[in-house]
Amino acid sequence: MRLLTFRHEGREKFGCLDGNEVVDISGVSGVPSSLLEMLRAGDDGRAAVAGALSAAPRLPLGDIDFLPVIPRPGKIVCLGLNYAEHAAEGGREKPDYPNFFMRSATSLIGHRADMIRPRISEQLDFEAELAAIIGRRVPRHTSKADALSFVAGYSCFNDGSVRDYQRRTPQWTIGKNFDATGPFGPFFVSADELPAGAAGLKIESRLNGSVMQSANTQDMIFPVDETIMLLSQCMTLEAGDVLVMGTPAGVGFARTPPLWMKNGDTIEVEIEGVGLLSNPVMDEA
Repeated sequence: MRLLTFRHEGREKFGCLDGNEVVDISGVSGVPSSLLEMLRAGDDGRAAVAGALSAAPRLPLGDIDFLPVIPRPGKIVCLGLNYAEHAAEGGREKPDYPNFFMRSATSLIGHRADMIRPRISEQLDFEAELAAIIGRRVPRHTSKADALSFVAGYSCFNDGSVRDYQRRTPQWTIGKNFDATGPFGPFFVSADELPAGAAGLKIESRLNGSVMQSANTQDMIFPVDETIMLLSQCMTLEAGDVLVMGTPAGVGFARTPPLWMKNGDTIEVEIEGVGLLSNPVMDEA
């Protein structure tokens, strides 16, 4: 199942992709009105959505505005340096423990929305990443063997980074949380449609059609199951929380000369079986 969050006629809605149409699930009474609500309702929520598909109204895909798959997640936990070659291009050793950092919901945008280059920096960089979406509460100290049972689905993410601000402090938070720098989507792809842990999938970024990053999710140092196990030692993950799983080599800052995104560019993130996330770049007004 491929689900999405979108805006139509000024209202935020929730739907299911069916070819070139969106089945507007939020147009049916008595069913979850959002993907987050569906996840929090567990099996009953998923059953209600599946049962509503035949009765729900349909919209042409071209008539909607995509929103982030989950516009307001409870937590967005990101991994840095989770591909060995990316760590090396930044002069770092392969980490023994994940470099975790957090993103805020105000940094998120949807597919086709403008990715904003801030007026105070020219160093807006791209990072193609896999996003794993938690489907139910993860108990503390969950085992690696059980971890994937808590993943509801996957999506594409672009961890847009303002590099000069990222490096102003030992922690990366400020450079990773500028408004409208975190494209997320276009679709939530249920975990049963993909290999376990979304492993073995080609992941790529393209800037104005030219390939910048090309790798495989099998190359992640800390895969999804191990990441969930390690996080569960520290915090409670809940339905709708998002794990952003790190980026491969080829980012702009590591090139000679560095390659920064600029007004008028188009940046794409594509993950095999998950989707194509595309965003124009625009200077902040």
